[in-house]
Amino acid sequence: MNRRFASSSLLALAASLGFALASPNAFAETPKTIGLAVANLQADFFNQIKQSVVAYAKTKGVNVITVDAKGDAATQVNQIQDLLTRKIDALIYIPAGATAAGVPVRAAKSAGVPVIAVDRNAPDAPGDTFIATDSVKAAEELGDWIVKQTGGHATVAELQGQLGTTPELAREKGFTAAISKAPGIKVVARQPAEWAQDKGFAVAQDMLQKNPDINVIFGHADAMALGAAQAVKIANVGHKVLIAGFDGDTAGLKAVRDGVIAVTMTQQTQLMGRMAVDSALDLLAGKKIPAEQLLPATLTTKANVGPFIANHP
Repeated sequence: MNRRFASSSLLALAASLGFALASPNAFAETPKTIGLAVANLQADFFNQIKQSVVAYAKTKGVNVITVDAKGDAATQVNQIQDLLTRKIDALIYIPAGATAAGVPVRAAKSAGVPVIAVDRNAPDAPGDTFIATDSVKAAEELGDWIVKQTGGHATVAELQGQLGTTPELAREKGFTAAISKAPGIKVVARQPAEWAQDKGFAVAQDMLQKNPDINVIFGHADAMALGAAQAVKIANVGHKVLIAGFDGDTAGLKAVRDGVIAVTMTQQTQLMGRMAVDSALDLLAGKKIPAEQLLPATLTTKANVGPFIANHP
């Protein structure tokens, strides 16, 4: 082979390789992919977080793969295992329940995938950060409001969420702290209704049959409070029953506006979603972020519910 020709060919090849290496596209980073494991998209509260995550991630050039456990913890474990096999870069995780909640966290961390827990945190395997409402403080504020409205004398029933989950424990703690300040308030019934409206109705109906003097019902979520409102209407107890919810979801806010329930605590679901995406990107960039990122909720009555409805997606 002609040495001059071979040399020029090598130079041309080197030049072409050098140009390719210098090309901006050659260094373009592969878009990040976040797995979003949601407890139950039938719940407006979780759906709002999901919509926020997807919309905000799009502005950041981040892909999102969403899976819905539909309230089943075993299903969610399998879904997250599948997400990990698809090589997600980070996991935003809303546990479907307390049972086996730590399993997906441990699996993700074994795969080197950071975990951002939202609303619920696995006590035995917490996420790298936890984003939620400060439910203890919010429920205590709600309880204080109820004490004031009732003059410190009431017969109370509570509809709990899934036992053992972070929000159920926190709301129980905060509410109990508030009403314990008023000796004239007595809790005569306390039972889980699994965050669901139909179960809230059935449980509240049974409570009212056994304790017809109940005049305050606190549902740990708006859906359960709405179920309780239906039960009160059918029971025709003959006295006013103050019904309180928690979440500030679309149905709950409208129920407050219409006087179906008296009060709710409105959470910042859209902000939670954006914070989850930012936290995922920060963790992937090696930045340190707080172990807990707790947000305030707003006590919402008919007097201030209007703007929340207007701004709700």
